[in-house]
Amino acid sequence: MTRGDATEKTATQERVKRTRNPEKTKEDILRVAMKEFADKGLAGARIDEIAAKTATTKRMLYYYFGDKDGLYRAVLQRAYEEIRYEESQLDVDHLDPTEAIRALAELTFDHHEAHPDFIRLVAIENTNRGANLSRAEGLQETQTPAIRTLEKILQRGQDAGTFRADTTALDIHMLISAYCVFRVANRYTFKALFDWDLTGAENRPHLRTMLGDVVLAYLQQPGKL
Repeated sequence: MTRGDATEKTATQERVKRTRNPEKTKEDILRVAMKEFADKGLAGARIDEIAAKTATTKRMLYYYFGDKDGLYRAVLQRAYEEIRYEESQLDVDHLDPTEAIRALAELTFDHHEAHPDFIRLVAIENTNRGANLSRAEGLQETQTPAIRTLEKILQRGQDAGTFRADTTALDIHMLISAYCVFRVANRYTFKALFDWDLTGAENRPHLRTMLGDVVLAYLQQPGKL
């Protein structure tokens, strides 16, 4: 058997293993596809390349996700589900409301920094005016727990007279997201304009603390009663 034959045999065996484990195959496809879509966008990404990098076939990819748009929607959904899952693991019920808000803000800060592909996907989808995200099945339902968590924290803070009464969970979610997305999405233009790295290790502690300070400063301002 030649080296080429051996390589082909190994690749074939790997494909067989993957088809016998569909969940692992789908996870592998989503992982590679996220990188491809983040780097090249929906129009630029190629199914052939994604299939090659997952050691599977176009046929299997179409079998699992239907078409390229279906795969793209699945990637978007997975990206949002990941941060919602991390939020669900944060035990905020036993924290003081101010500590809970800061912990939630810092978790978002850490997640967005660790997942720049997620930020690029969000930017791409906004360029596409949310056309694919709006078609992702059940996506809005996956966001509900995050908003409910914020609502409970706000209610506790408002009941204690610590937080202003005229704000909502969506207000705070938007404020945290805006800060964290800007930091990652605009790091290169900000560096070019001001010679200051938003994601530099030397600036990280300051910016992470600043996020919590900004959100709490807003929440603790007197509001309309």
